[in-house]
Amino acid sequence: MQGNTKHLLLAHLFDKPCFLGLLAVQAEDISGFHVNTHIPIVVGSQMRYEVTGDPLYKEISTYFMDIVNSSHSYATGGTSVHEFWRDPKRLADALGTETEESCTTYNMLKVSRNLFKWTKEIAYADYYERALTNGVLSIQRGTDPGVMIYMLPLGSGSSKAISYHGWGTPFESFWCCYGTGIESFSKLGDSIYFEEELQTPTLYVIQYISSSLDWKSGNVLLNQTVDPIHSEDPKLRMTLTFSPKGSVHSSTINLRIPSWTSASGAKVVLNGQSLGNNINGNFKSVTNSWSSGNKLSLELPINLRTEAIDDDRSEYASVKAILFGPYLLAAYSNGDWEIKTQQADSLSDWITHVPSAYNTFLVTFSQASGKTSFALTNSNQSITMEKYPGQGTDSAVHATFRLIIDDPSAKVTELQDVIGKRVMLEPFSFPGMVLGNKGKDERLEIADANSEGHSSDFYLVEGLDGKNGTVSLASIDNEGCFVYSGVNYESGAQLKLSCKSKLSLDDGFDEASSFLLESGASQYHPISFVTKGMTRNFLLAPLLSFVDESYTVYFNFNA
Repeated sequence: MQGNTKHLLLAHLFDKPCFLGLLAVQAEDISGFHVNTHIPIVVGSQMRYEVTGDPLYKEISTYFMDIVNSSHSYATGGTSVHEFWRDPKRLADALGTETEESCTTYNMLKVSRNLFKWTKEIAYADYYERALTNGVLSIQRGTDPGVMIYMLPLGSGSSKAISYHGWGTPFESFWCCYGTGIESFSKLGDSIYFEEELQTPTLYVIQYISSSLDWKSGNVLLNQTVDPIHSEDPKLRMTLTFSPKGSVHSSTINLRIPSWTSASGAKVVLNGQSLGNNINGNFKSVTNSWSSGNKLSLELPINLRTEAIDDDRSEYASVKAILFGPYLLAAYSNGDWEIKTQQADSLSDWITHVPSAYNTFLVTFSQASGKTSFALTNSNQSITMEKYPGQGTDSAVHATFRLIIDDPSAKVTELQDVIGKRVMLEPFSFPGMVLGNKGKDERLEIADANSEGHSSDFYLVEGLDGKNGTVSLASIDNEGCFVYSGVNYESGAQLKLSCKSKLSLDDGFDEASSFLLESGASQYHPISFVTKGMTRNFLLAPLLSFVDESYTVYFNFNA
């Protein structure tokens, strides 16, 4: 900054040629380096390029980004295994609990931000979006402030709560990833807009996040509004409105058309008029004298796609992740990962969206035994009573069922509308399976909806105990028989189909066959899908939506 070469000489003493030297000669050999020690070195080299203009340091960071993305990155956009880089294109062996240190994503965002600033290449903006969506928004425990994770687990059947560090605490944890994690959430608006100094004021909108910008050179206050995204209506819709701050003059706005969208379906509309063709992986430039009442709208189709893991060994060619636009989808799974595509022509042949209306039909059946509240639970395909679950847990997932009503024309706006209807109970995380029984005094279990030898139809009737808000599940095939828990039971008590008789009038049968009907302990995320598996189907939702639940993000695809 002062132009004194002795300061530049001093800076060179910190170059670490064993690392920057490899990148300078474009040697693809960063394996064994501690990741979060060395990404900041690249960020430092980027600053040197900005100060000195030496193109070598721009080339170093460009090459670094290329090899990390091509050989060491997960579908989240993150990198690292136990804080280090391992052999290139060998990530299948790395999947476990100690993947993707949070700090590394924080620093990779800096690298990509600088590269975009210099080049205006869409690929860097797309990377920023992916890493922010999956690698930053996934590291906080739901909406709990100050509860972060060190590593983002990516192994089959992982949980963010189960790793070497697990979740931190708001006031007692002080890992390096706490500093960067907290800062990451304070910088969510950091790279939404970029300005280019040209004769005509020019703005790049590279992230679609509801926000406001006081664009001084454009002399306008800009408001960006993004509609909530739903899997049943797979489109991103964004609107820009304008409030001039004085005299109006011409300026240009460049809208990112991401690589994950379909160019044929992308629409840019100014004041109701379509602005013609768009190319994904490029920008749409719109020049106008922005005035009050102007509205610039963008609509982007969001496509499903699969992405192979960074591993060039043939035995891992079938290991892939599923993405919906920038969102990495995870399955509710304790380790199952086999997906069956049956040589389908398109993804829609084996993956379907979950209608948002299904949330109305998600229920949890609870019951008190002694002074403890229990919930009817899917316990490894058996039905048991377990202590009432906390939100965002495997227990909540397993205690949630979807009511499938036999009469599709029935109008249901609240749970009470289901009473008197013929229903089946589908476990939340096992779509396509139902709660069934093999007859009187037989234990209840989870089975395929089409399996023989099981009765899975019930009438949902008012509770036999006569209490307000309770219901009973009456068997259709076995008249006078009901789902029955038992009397004075503890966790793990198995449910069965039991029949009421004169002898059962005073033995607590009515209470043991009555359950409080509540909204589901778990709910479908607005972005939810069901995909076909080899032995079971999977419920998919964005990785960022998982709290303590077990999940799988990479699957083994079978034709």
